[in-house]
Amino acid sequence: MTATAVEAARESRRTALILAASQAIVGSAAPIAISMGALAGHYLLGADKSLATAPVTGFNVGVALGALPAAAIIRRLGQRGGFMTGTVVTASGGLVATLALFQGSFWLFAFGLLLIGVGGAFVQQFRFAAADNAPPEFKARAISFVLAGGIVTAILGPQIVIFTRELFAPVMFAGSFISILPLAVAGAIILSFLRLPAKAAGNVEVADNHARPLAEIVTKPRFIAALFCAVGTYALMSFVMTGAPLAMVGCGLSEDDATLGISWHVMAMFAPSFFTGSLIHRFGAERIVATGLVLLMGCAVIALSGLELWRFWTSLILLGLGWNFGFIGATAMVAASYRPSEKGKVQGFHDFVLFGSVAFASLMSGMVYNAWGWEMLNWLIFPVVVLCFVALGALKLKGSRKADA
Repeated sequence: MTATAVEAARESRRTALILAASQAIVGSAAPIAISMGALAGHYLLGADKSLATAPVTGFNVGVALGALPAAAIIRRLGQRGGFMTGTVVTASGGLVATLALFQGSFWLFAFGLLLIGVGGAFVQQFRFAAADNAPPEFKARAISFVLAGGIVTAILGPQIVIFTRELFAPVMFAGSFISILPLAVAGAIILSFLRLPAKAAGNVEVADNHARPLAEIVTKPRFIAALFCAVGTYALMSFVMTGAPLAMVGCGLSEDDATLGISWHVMAMFAPSFFTGSLIHRFGAERIVATGLVLLMGCAVIALSGLELWRFWTSLILLGLGWNFGFIGATAMVAASYRPSEKGKVQGFHDFVLFGSVAFASLMSGMVYNAWGWEMLNWLIFPVVVLCFVALGALKLKGSRKADA
């Protein structure tokens, strides 16, 4: 490697580590919102509890609605300024959710989680930023580095919930949501240390006279398969995870058991990130996605086998592992499908579709659980996984035909 290449690799690692550190801190707002959103919604509602997961849906809707504006703001202000703007939005959401709990307002609480989700849309751009600022051979590892920050999130978020849930009793959960404010401040401070090259920090994307229209990019077979698998793995994860705390409490387990279950789940989501990038580099993204889909089926099998605490926790761990392999693999496929000048519009479109689907899945989770129970949440994993395998198979078949031609 030349001295310039060595320096570029060093800078890309530094950028990935800063983004990972910020993801670890400000990203902790997500497990707080997810683990407490449905339970707080249940607490605020009257006799009809079918909308208990609506606040979590609000969070996911916020991520979806924020995807395109976040990409535009980051493009306008640069990655450092754009990401720090996202922490302000996250803090605002935590404040609104806290006020809603004190006022006993269900829909204001859902709006607060929507704002937290919009802030989360900026966090979701961290993985693309790490890949965009890395040399080709380090892109998958850079994505993994950023998502590895979620290991801290897996511990920090649920522990904050456990220690702050009753801080303002009898107003339950308010302490957990007000804690999002200092998390956002800490994340902003970490992001201030980003040192990006001119092409990433400026207001204009890299010039490319051959940039393709969005419609041409998103209709390519590889992008379609990647988006389909990303949506499938992420939506299934949200669908099952959102209903899991309700199911555990409904089976007589404690709220702490439910919170710790989410903690194990989030840990499993991010812990493999230390080596997922290397596995993708060695075996290819498609095989890693397929491995994730198999793990999701394993989650369903364990969940359907009984209602003991260890089964809930084991199924949530497998759910997290399946998400990690499936989502990081699909993200690597997406990152390889566009040119530098196309990244803003492609990333924004991808996350808009992705988190719109995730929002729908989280809303349906409460309705399906209320109507048919925990078992149905897990039975529905199988048809979605089969469809994802069909998408991967079609991509592989198309590639084989090209090779034979």
